[in-house]
Amino acid sequence: MALSASVISELADIIDGAQRNAADIVKLTDAHPDMEVADGYAVQAELCRRWQADGRRLTGYKGGLTSRAKMVQMGLETPVFGVLMGDTSVPDGDVVDMTQLIHPKVEAEIAFVTASELSGDVTIDDVLAATEFVLPAIEVIDSRFKDFKFDIQSVIADNTSAARYVVGGSPRRPDGLDLRLLGVVMERNGEVVGTAAGAAVMGHPAASVVELVRWLADAGQALPAGSLVMTGGVTEAVAVHAGDHVTARVQHLGTVGVRFS
Repeated sequence: MALSASVISELADIIDGAQRNAADIVKLTDAHPDMEVADGYAVQAELCRRWQADGRRLTGYKGGLTSRAKMVQMGLETPVFGVLMGDTSVPDGDVVDMTQLIHPKVEAEIAFVTASELSGDVTIDDVLAATEFVLPAIEVIDSRFKDFKFDIQSVIADNTSAARYVVGGSPRRPDGLDLRLLGVVMERNGEVVGTAAGAAVMGHPAASVVELVRWLADAGQALPAGSLVMTGGVTEAVAVHAGDHVTARVQHLGTVGVRFS
């Protein structure tokens, strides 16, 4: 890492304040041009430590930049990852308060819930065997950076733009499902705004979980049983505004929805 522990703590203060107050900021590398990806993850880890110390519950993880095109665009060989906190979960069909967000966007995703722990150098087959069920999800992302302008170090520090998440539909075990071929349709106010298939995420949604487990292993951690994993946007991110109603329909897995007020 290029930054000292005191600077990491200061940057965590900045990100935490922006998230709590729904106030945008400039990207962190403007003041710290030598900031590295490892520094971004150090800021994220410090935030997670603080949140858990405050009584917030870690429920799982989320992948970002999981399409091949986005990874190439950002000069990455693997996705980026963030944490999911229980108090950012929105019940299926419920309402998101727009006053708590800056410039939110939504993505349709396929989420996994694990039945057993995963650790080390796993495969897609290992992930599928350890999966309790898969289900449709909507992620609400909300970069805290002004005009959604950021670099990879800053977005990682900002917990990969995590804001809210919604899961629902008809959860199913992955047995007998080819997750690569599942069709996904996202609608905003009844209009189709995104279509894709599961393969849009790294060729197979479980590949995102594979990379997550390997990332955790590099930090000496495992993915616990009962974890929720948002595998990354199957569709492009679409902006939302007060009054919008968004649904995501995943073939064989049903529909999940959320409103914005």
